[in-house]
Amino acid sequence: MMQFMLLFSRQGKLRLQKWYVAHADKVKKKITRELISTILARKPKMCSFLEYKESKIVYKRYASLYFCCAIEQEDNELLTLEIIHRYVELLDKYFGSVCELDIIFNFEKAYFILDELLVGGEIQETSKKNVLKAIAAQDVLQEDETPQGFFEDHGLG
Repeated sequence: MMQFMLLFSRQGKLRLQKWYVAHADKVKKKITRELISTILARKPKMCSFLEYKESKIVYKRYASLYFCCAIEQEDNELLTLEIIHRYVELLDKYFGSVCELDIIFNFEKAYFILDELLVGGEIQETSKKNVLKAIAAQDVLQEDETPQGFFEDHGLG
């Protein structure tokens, strides 16, 4: 089971975090700080797996973002890399070549996509098509809830 997923930039700025195991905020911050500094210090040719306390860390860099997951000792690292890659593919499909700014300005969509893919640290949906359908349905719902002309009606447009 995945314990958490972190997305951070090459500058060490945390962009997204999803925790599947309960920790105090202080502990989360400590783990995050330690992992970001450890991963950023590693050379590009080094292995994408490392031991951290009782967990295994699996990470992958895509453009300017690092995707980092903690898994249990008995979990499959290659499957975790595949899950990371699937998440990046979904983000790419949705945003059209995702970049760090897409995550910053549309973090709620990034979380929604992650929640469609993973639930409780376990893969929920393997079909990219089904995940993208759920996201499209959510976008339609969101558009329906936003009143048309609201800003104009209230002298804000």
